[in-house]
Amino acid sequence: MKTKVMKNRCKFWVPKKSRFCANSPLQNSLFCGNHTPRTNNQWIPCPIDPSHSVLQENLGSHLRRCPLVKQVQSLSTQPFYQKGVNAGKEDEQEEPETGIPTSGCFDIVTSEMKRNAVYSLNTSEFFEMIRKIESVHAQICNDIKDSYKIPEACGVWIKGEVERNVPFQEKHVAQQASMLGNLEEFGVLERIDGKEKCELVERAENSNGVPAVVEFGAGRGYLTQMLADCYGIRRVFLVERKAYKLKADRSLRQKESLILERLRIDIEDLNLNAVESLQGLPYIAIGKHLCGPATDLTLRCCLANERNAEQCGVNCYLRGLAIATCCHHLCQWKHYINKKYLTSLGISKEEFHAITWLTSWAVDADHGSDLSDVIDIKLHPESIEGEECNGDANGVEAIAKNMKAIERAKLGFMCKQIIDMGRLMWLKEHGLQTRLVKYVPSSISPENHLLIARHVGGR
Repeated sequence: MKTKVMKNRCKFWVPKKSRFCANSPLQNSLFCGNHTPRTNNQWIPCPIDPSHSVLQENLGSHLRRCPLVKQVQSLSTQPFYQKGVNAGKEDEQEEPETGIPTSGCFDIVTSEMKRNAVYSLNTSEFFEMIRKIESVHAQICNDIKDSYKIPEACGVWIKGEVERNVPFQEKHVAQQASMLGNLEEFGVLERIDGKEKCELVERAENSNGVPAVVEFGAGRGYLTQMLADCYGIRRVFLVERKAYKLKADRSLRQKESLILERLRIDIEDLNLNAVESLQGLPYIAIGKHLCGPATDLTLRCCLANERNAEQCGVNCYLRGLAIATCCHHLCQWKHYINKKYLTSLGISKEEFHAITWLTSWAVDADHGSDLSDVIDIKLHPESIEGEECNGDANGVEAIAKNMKAIERAKLGFMCKQIIDMGRLMWLKEHGLQTRLVKYVPSSISPENHLLIARHVGGR
């Protein structure tokens, strides 16, 4: 009997389980549907959800039953869904005053394309680009300070005295607490009468309103969980395009005074002014590790349409924000929030993509080492040029591979800071008081830059 059962099983060997796959094989095949050998040219990304592939011949039927079809159809009926509203344009000068992009698609510049573009430079062009990066960095990145702040309000979390059903990882708790500590020091969060209380709570109580927090790229929502536990936030919006298990939502919903709303939508398509339950409220925007262009989409979502919202009588106002930036290698020229500023510094679209690729060098070394002083190390392009590429036919690729890890890290961090300073300047242009800080030591996370801002006076 056992032999007969084995014959009716898929013949794919599962090494981790030391047995064959337990699924039944397809008709006239030795393998099940999951393990049938694939030919690359037969499979294409699903146009609805590119995270999985489908046989080209089955595409028509798959599109009718793809798991995300119902979600997309439901989302398209929501008033706050506006396709590409925060995407930006390739040419910033042509962007309409409304902030609504014109229709049309564009090609994503992949990391491979960026790398190939850098490696295609000759050595003199490569070192000229390094000199430009050093010059721009020295010109605009002079006021980025260490600011590791752990507020007393977060003591319960820091000591690990949280509910057992709340995941606790020390490095993430330290990052979350320092984000809130910097917001407190910057005047967005306040401590009143010895008790921790959000400034927005105080303002809202005076006007009989309910304050709000909008967490972008919320994931499971544990940054908001800490904010709610420690500062008494009363209304929460979690913006996240993916579905997650083990979310903080259940714990947050148990708080009697807190109202939670989760918006499953891409930030690129979110018209925040059209979220009915947010209208009439001041809010703060937060995001821990908003990867690549997600930071630019978030800034545009919060501020680009604010003037139009006021003209239409919609009164949801950004009071402050804290965004921990990361994954700069994913940034795209179209999405970037301050193309005009970088252009004024002499950085072209092509150089921007090269700079974004070089940012990966900041974090490709040992993450456990202390990189706090890496920016202070002086690069010497001339000596690198003379020593590393002398007689090597591979040019820039050989230079990159032979550079010292600390030199690569320095160049990567300079590129990250240039990108973030452009974002900071954009916020200043929109009337916000801003700061870019290193909010945790690099030994906790090499992605340790925090962009914080607040409206001052009259708002």
